[in-house]
Amino acid sequence: MLDANGLAAIRLSIELALLTTLILLVAGTPVAWWLARARASRLAWLRAPVRALVALPLVLPPSVLGFYLLVGMGPNGPLGQLTQALGWGTLAFSFWGLLIGSLIYSLPFVVQPLINAFEAIGERPLEAAATLRASPLDTFWHVAVPLARPGYLTGAVMGFAHTLGEFGVVLMIGGNIPGQTRTIAVQIYDHVESLEYAQAHGLAAGMLAFSFVVLLALHLLQGRRSAMA
Repeated sequence: MLDANGLAAIRLSIELALLTTLILLVAGTPVAWWLARARASRLAWLRAPVRALVALPLVLPPSVLGFYLLVGMGPNGPLGQLTQALGWGTLAFSFWGLLIGSLIYSLPFVVQPLINAFEAIGERPLEAAATLRASPLDTFWHVAVPLARPGYLTGAVMGFAHTLGEFGVVLMIGGNIPGQTRTIAVQIYDHVESLEYAQAHGLAAGMLAFSFVVLLALHLLQGRRSAMA
C-alpha cells in the first residue's frame, strides 16, 4: 500500500516526465530536422559535433552531468548568477532545476527517434510536394511531420519512460525534498536506506511493470508497422 510520500513522488515524477517530454518534442523537432537534412548546407560540418552532443547523455555518467549542472545552477555558477539577478533565486534543489536536468538527460531518447524518422522519409515525398508548389514550411508540416509520426510516438514514449526512472541526475540537482524534488527513484532509494523494503518493493515493482509494458507496446507497434509496410 502506497503512503502519502509515495503518492507525492509518483505525482511529481509524472508531472516532470510529461513536461520534459512535451518540451523535448517541440524543441527537438527543428534540431532533428536539421540533423537529418543538413547534408548539403554550409553548416553540414557541424552535424557530427551536434549529433555527438545530443547523444552525450547516453554515455556520460549521470553523476557527472548532475554535478556540472549543480555547479552551473549554484549561486556562483553562470546560470545561478543569472537567475539570482532576475530575482528567481537559484534553480538547484527545485522542480525547475529538475526540469532542466531532465531535458538534458532525456534529450537523445526523444531527438534520436525523430532523426531516424525524418531520415526514413527520403527525398521523393518532399520533391513531390515541391512540384506542387508547396512552400518549405508547408512541406514540413503537411508532409514530413505526418510521415514522421512513428518517430514522434517512439520519442514521446521513450522520453517519458526515461524521465520517470531518472535517479542520479535528479538526486544531484534536486536532493531529496518531499513534495518538491523527491521523485519515484529517489523515494525507492529513501525506502531502502530506511530498511523499508516492503514500500520499496511496491514502487519498484510498479516501475518494473511500467517499463515492461512500455517496451512491449513499442515492439508491438513497430511489428505492426513493419507488417503493414
